[in-house]
Amino acid sequence: MQKKWIRLLFRRRVAVVLSLLLQIALMIFMVYSSSQTYQWIQYSLTLVSVLAVLHIIATGARSGTKLLWSVMILTFPLFGGLLYLMVQLQGVTMAFRRRLAVTEKKMQPHFEQDEKTDEKLEEQWATYANQYNYLTKTCGFRAYENGGTAYLSPGEQCFEKMLEELEKAEQFIFLEYFIIQEGRFWNSVLDVLKKKASQGVDVRLIYDDMGCFLLLPLDYQKQLGAMGIRCVVFNKFRPVLSTVQNHRDHRKIMVIDGRVAFTGGVNLADEYINEKERFGHWKDAAIMHKGRAVNSYTLMFLTMWQTLTGEEEEVTNFLNLTEGKQGEGFVIPYCDSPVDAEYMGERVYMNLIHSARRYLYIQTPYLIIDDGMVSALVLAAKSGVDVRIITPGIPDKKYVHITTRSYYRELLEGGVKIYEYTPGFIHSKLMIADDVVGVVGTVNMDFRSMFLHFECGSWLCGCPVIENIRTDFTETLQQCKEIQISDCKLGFVKRIVQMILRLFAPLL
Repeated sequence: MQKKWIRLLFRRRVAVVLSLLLQIALMIFMVYSSSQTYQWIQYSLTLVSVLAVLHIIATGARSGTKLLWSVMILTFPLFGGLLYLMVQLQGVTMAFRRRLAVTEKKMQPHFEQDEKTDEKLEEQWATYANQYNYLTKTCGFRAYENGGTAYLSPGEQCFEKMLEELEKAEQFIFLEYFIIQEGRFWNSVLDVLKKKASQGVDVRLIYDDMGCFLLLPLDYQKQLGAMGIRCVVFNKFRPVLSTVQNHRDHRKIMVIDGRVAFTGGVNLADEYINEKERFGHWKDAAIMHKGRAVNSYTLMFLTMWQTLTGEEEEVTNFLNLTEGKQGEGFVIPYCDSPVDAEYMGERVYMNLIHSARRYLYIQTPYLIIDDGMVSALVLAAKSGVDVRIITPGIPDKKYVHITTRSYYRELLEGGVKIYEYTPGFIHSKLMIADDVVGVVGTVNMDFRSMFLHFECGSWLCGCPVIENIRTDFTETLQQCKEIQISDCKLGFVKRIVQMILRLFAPLL
């Protein structure tokens, strides 16, 4: 049975690759095959490319993006303009955009602010007003008094806590994940889900098709349905030349009965709990919320679920309306989308960087950022802030890590301290400052996460859990190698490769 599944998986992947190659070959043949019409085709495509470059220069796009597209179009004048148009005009489908906008509008009343909470937040933490005002007033998310927040790192802690909370489920379990893979982690979770579904618990799952493309069989959605688990696949992969596949659901959300929610870097696969070693020791981080802040993650999941399925239901049936015990600090869960062009993930990070006064600690698997964020990090360091960034010592993608390292010299010369986690791979996505504010979520510090993916996270202010994050960060530093400027010296060939990859950073 296992061999048959592997053969089917292999055939599907091979068929997709062959289909894409055939389409590329067909496009080239159509342009060059007819000598009589070739000249007119050439003139037309060149005109398209010229107009595309003019449009790129006139738009408010980032400098790195402008440079990349200008170089690509000028280097390949026949196909460069067409490629640019394909990327700009496709993205997620217009139908999906409309459905998402309608659903978000219906959900918005449930995100309405609580005046008492806002007053307490403003009274206690006026210094950070720019951060919470952006998330609440501009982006429409709700601030909650901290009803209980736990930091879980490494992934093994998250795994144990998830199983413990799943066993308590009585009403519903919502899961939204980028990667699911059969193994100890997912099979343990699945055993509980099957049991709970048989007991009448409403179990729902959204997984990303690209994230699971090489990991799950084609009919896995049906298999889960037969177990009583309602499943939707986000943006199913199709073997058609298209940039729609660029937009992925990179969120990690687990909500149980509206009383507890998990998010962070941990997907449902064995490398995240070091059950399977791929890139040395896998260091990840997640966060668990209790109390009414869970409602925001419930609403995020239901927004995506209703957008994908078209189902209408009474949302209040899933919300936690009880006044539980309130702890110290405040929480604002938020989610980001490539549809609205708000670039929330990047702006939350930028706000936090600008607010730091004593220290700024960052963990990220990828460090592929634009000039604005490089300048912000350097300015913070030059202003006396202790800026420290931990990246992987053993990368999961070598070409991405080469690109990450291309930023080291500029940051180091600006006073930023950079460390590589020598035991293996850092997958945590977190940023904290001054023992007061921080973010834990799914947003990598790269173009793809900040501009192309659906993401989520939690902004924390005054929560005791920030001390736990800081302690974990300083302990992790003991297992890291501090990068020196001398480590950035490269040979001529490697330097050229790094420069080329840096140019293509917006696509990595």
